[in-house]
Amino acid sequence: MQDEFKTDTPRTEAGSEKETMPSMEELLKAAELAAAEHHDAWLRAKAETENMRRRAAEDVDKARKFAVESFAGELLAVKDSLEAALAAESPSVDNLKDGVTLTLKQLSAVFGKFNLHDIEPLGEKFDPHLHQAIQVVESEQPANTVVTVLQKGYRLHDRTLRPALVMVAKGKD
Repeated sequence: MQDEFKTDTPRTEAGSEKETMPSMEELLKAAELAAAEHHDAWLRAKAETENMRRRAAEDVDKARKFAVESFAGELLAVKDSLEAALAAESPSVDNLKDGVTLTLKQLSAVFGKFNLHDIEPLGEKFDPHLHQAIQVVESEQPANTVVTVLQKGYRLHDRTLRPALVMVAKGKD
């Protein structure tokens, strides 16, 4: 590093060069300049890091806020169908039933599109990850078999959103 501070001096009569060491003030000034440059670079890096954190937090916030946007958009058709059914002047019971059936098909299609599936465990072995046993009942079925489904459960991809409420066979004694 001292090579940077060498200065050329005029040649002496003998033709040799005389090198002098920089003064302490010059060394201090050079060190202060280098320190200031490093400090400035550090401040810029720190500011960039803070900006990246802020942008990442904003992106996460937006993702959380609008994560259901596509799902909600698909549900609008279902809502429109329900509102149309309510707006009908004097619908017959059969027309209402047909409308509700079609609306349920729309809703099921939306659920399927977003990998939201029913848990229908009737006759299956009880699984505490998918089912919530409400009651154990006497049955001809093998022990721990779901004999009655009180309320369907739902899964989103591989995650249980709501376990199915079930009655489970006690088994034969």
